[in-house]
Amino acid sequence: MDLIDPDHHDGTSDATPGGEPTHRRPGEMVFGLFLLGASLVLMWSAYGISGFKALSAPGTVPMATTAVMVVTAALVVLRTRRLPLDTTETVAKDILPGVVILVAALLVGYGLLLRPLGFLPTSALFLIVAIKALSRRGWGWTLGVSLGSLLVVWLIFRIVFSVLMPAGIVPEGEIIQVFRDLVGGSA
Repeated sequence: MDLIDPDHHDGTSDATPGGEPTHRRPGEMVFGLFLLGASLVLMWSAYGISGFKALSAPGTVPMATTAVMVVTAALVVLRTRRLPLDTTETVAKDILPGVVILVAALLVGYGLLLRPLGFLPTSALFLIVAIKALSRRGWGWTLGVSLGSLLVVWLIFRIVFSVLMPAGIVPEGEIIQVFRDLVGGSA
C-alpha cells in the first residue's frame, strides 16, 4: 500500500487497544467522557421507565444495564486520566482521518435521503461518491463498479428475495411490471 504516511505509520497495524498501554491517545479522554455522559443519560432514561418500584418492574433490567455502563465508563475515564498524552499522534492523522469523517457523513446522508429519494438513487449516490473517494480511480471505473454493484444487490434483494425497499422517485414497481409483461410473466 503506497498511501502510508511514514511520519505517522510504519505500515503495521496497532493492535493494542488504545495504542500504547502507557500513553493516552489524542481524543481518548474526550471519548471516555462522552461515553460516561451518554451512559448517565441512558440511565436517567431507564429510571424514567418505572423508577425503583420493584425488582420485577419494567425498568429494572435497563437500569441495571445502564448502571454497569456508568461504572465501566467511569473506570475508563479514571484510568485514562492518569496516563500521559501521546504527543506523537494527532486526532486528524491517526485517530479520525478525513476518510472516516467522509464515510460517516455519507452514511448519515444515506439515512436522511433514503425515504424521500428511495433506495436506488440514494444507494447510487452513496456508492458513486464513496467508491470515487476511496478508490481514487477514474469515473468510468467508479460508475461501472458502483452501478454494477447496485444492480446486483437490487436483483438479489428486490427480485430474488422480494424485499420491498423505499421506492422514492423511481417508479420501481412499474419498471418491474414492464419487464414481467415483456417476458409474459403477468398472466
